[in-house]
Amino acid sequence: MLLEPAELTRVVDAFDEGNPFDLHLSLGYRHTSKQADIYRDAALGAQGATREFSSNATVPIARSRETTNRLETRADVGLYHDVALVVRMPIILSNDRELRSLEGSGSRQQTLLAGAAGEQLFSLPFDSPTRSGIEYLAVGFDLGIANQYRDRSLPSWIFGFEGRFNVSEPMRACNADPPDGEVKCADPGDVNRNGRRDDNANIAGVSATDVPLEGDFTGSRSPGVSRGMTGLELHTYVSKRVKYIEPYGGFRALFEFPTRHSDFRTLDLRSTLVSHPPLEGTMIGGLSVIPWEVRARMQRILLDFRFEGTYRSEGQDYSELFDALGSSDALTLRLPAYERFTNDANGQSVVDTNSRKVYFSGLTDVQQHLLWTLRAAITWQAGEYVRFQAGGSYTRAQSHLLTNNQACNPDFTGDLSAAGRCHETLDAAGTQRATGIPNPSYRAVIDAPGRRFHVAGSDSMDAWLRATVMF
Repeated sequence: MLLEPAELTRVVDAFDEGNPFDLHLSLGYRHTSKQADIYRDAALGAQGATREFSSNATVPIARSRETTNRLETRADVGLYHDVALVVRMPIILSNDRELRSLEGSGSRQQTLLAGAAGEQLFSLPFDSPTRSGIEYLAVGFDLGIANQYRDRSLPSWIFGFEGRFNVSEPMRACNADPPDGEVKCADPGDVNRNGRRDDNANIAGVSATDVPLEGDFTGSRSPGVSRGMTGLELHTYVSKRVKYIEPYGGFRALFEFPTRHSDFRTLDLRSTLVSHPPLEGTMIGGLSVIPWEVRARMQRILLDFRFEGTYRSEGQDYSELFDALGSSDALTLRLPAYERFTNDANGQSVVDTNSRKVYFSGLTDVQQHLLWTLRAAITWQAGEYVRFQAGGSYTRAQSHLLTNNQACNPDFTGDLSAAGRCHETLDAAGTQRATGIPNPSYRAVIDAPGRRFHVAGSDSMDAWLRATVMF
């Protein structure tokens, strides 16, 4: 039982002499608390603004807080020598999000949160509804390529992969306390936020023919709880025990693919510049220390110290402002953009009102950034059949833009009829050339320099308890 590598490189196996079958069942509780300060481009600095965060060219907007309580279930089933089936199912007991005033921003929110003339994007304080349910179902395999306890000259080295499957409602933008007459969780195409399809003419200056609502929906949607993704996680770790210490390291990567039931479906267009969620890659290094071990009684205490560095690519994501912007009353966010442009009678490039309408769901193009995590845990193996662990971690995220979309998609060029605003003048005679096609997911009110939102870094704390029974 104690001839095992560190937790990260441990593989439950089967068909060993005297131990034909192994099954480990784990149940844990995890509490996560995250806080981030949100800023916005200073309008006076719009001309000099870049795509990078700069604290001297921004104004404070809100402090975001998110608290999550999870129940973590896991089963490791030995299939053969150093081959295991792993099944996990994190269950979110509660997820609460809020936005509060930052440095007195609540008293100036009509200016700081302005959209077009007379608009306010959202109000402070802002609360999201409590979410709960199954986060995802994960099924994977771990393979021990080498095992120090089968061959003492080798390290312990594993490779594994895991499929994550969406089994609950994807998250939808919601307002826990909407204005009178509005539903909490409106469909992106519900322009009036009232849960009905026949009320478009009530918007000042907009007729029902201008904004036909598409799809079959009525009433308020569920807030949802999952990311609405099918994920593929790959990992490889290696460790080598030397007396009472065991250093280890490794890498893992996560690829996510939106399901058709999530609001990512509104972004799946040829002209959208960024329509995919972020990709993640993580480097891991750590040290396990075994200060006490009694092999005759199959007992030991293990201390684990770990550092993780994660790169998260640019992508459409559920940001700290997902609920606030996605449930906004501002017409500049509620009204749809059109997928294509075409020539009018005067030869000018204008929107093609017969093309697909693209509604804003709250998902935004989040800039790439780094995350650093420090983790410590203590494991007490009380005997042959039971093990307990308690631990905590701190994660710091790099400052990054939350609304980072670009007005044009330069990957597609052609005649000026489809270029819309995406063109340049070549000479004094006014000759123009297309530089791309308009990106229908772009919303100038939040994506243009001088209007964008930033996170000035975020801090996240995790604490967990876990018990494992081993058969």
